[in-house]
Amino acid sequence: MSALEQLRAVLAVASAAAREAGSVLLQHFGKLDPAAIHSKSAERDLVTAADVAAERRLVERLRASFPEHAIEAEEEVKDALDRRPRWFLDPLDGTVNFVHKLPAFSVSMGHYAWSERTHKLEPELAVVYIPLFGEMFTAIAGGGAFVNGQPLRVSPTTQLRDSILATGFPYRRNELEHNNLANFNRFFLDVRGIRRFGSAAMDLAYVAAGRFDGYWELHLSPHDVAAGALLVREAGGIVTDCDGGDDWLRQGHVVAANATLHPLIRERIVH
Repeated sequence: MSALEQLRAVLAVASAAAREAGSVLLQHFGKLDPAAIHSKSAERDLVTAADVAAERRLVERLRASFPEHAIEAEEEVKDALDRRPRWFLDPLDGTVNFVHKLPAFSVSMGHYAWSERTHKLEPELAVVYIPLFGEMFTAIAGGGAFVNGQPLRVSPTTQLRDSILATGFPYRRNELEHNNLANFNRFFLDVRGIRRFGSAAMDLAYVAAGRFDGYWELHLSPHDVAAGALLVREAGGIVTDCDGGDDWLRQGHVVAANATLHPLIRERIVH
């Protein structure tokens, strides 16, 4: 079996697991017991019984199929850092939306492998599943990006004035020097629109699909961007950190757009 065929087999398992996790979320959607909603490190950073149940389903499926892989998930599972193939999981990206019965939430799964060439983990495949919309975004490194089997391409927009951008704000925004509000204002008068969906994985998937022309955000975690970043890259887009480097997975700051808009967005961002 070729390397590409092996990745396709892994993607099939991940896609099935994402659908199962999405079904778990839908069982909870609109039916949450307030007692099952808790705050984490910040008052606005919520976790629910749905997050935990969906993550456990993902972990169960991945452990069964790939026991040699490490898992780094948002809620409960964080395997030791090493050179094993690694899954970055966000079982419910958009928890605040979910709690408030807003339909913008997703399951995000990014699979990475150690590269002897770059001496770091590199993305190999991505799944972002939006259960209420029935959309399955997938990508394999070097194999393109797709939604429900249809190929994706980033927007051809070349001018900020014609663009719709997406961004988000950190939970601890009242504690941070750079909370992204000033950056928002730097774009506000010069673009067609700015959207704040509340799910970084969805934002990146929508950039890959050309629905958003660009996206930036600060203070993110690896599970927020691991899958979506590969979708954008495989759809022909550029993904960097805010300094134009390649440290977007762990640094927490990300800019994603087509090759023309990317530098126009990045040059306005202060972080």
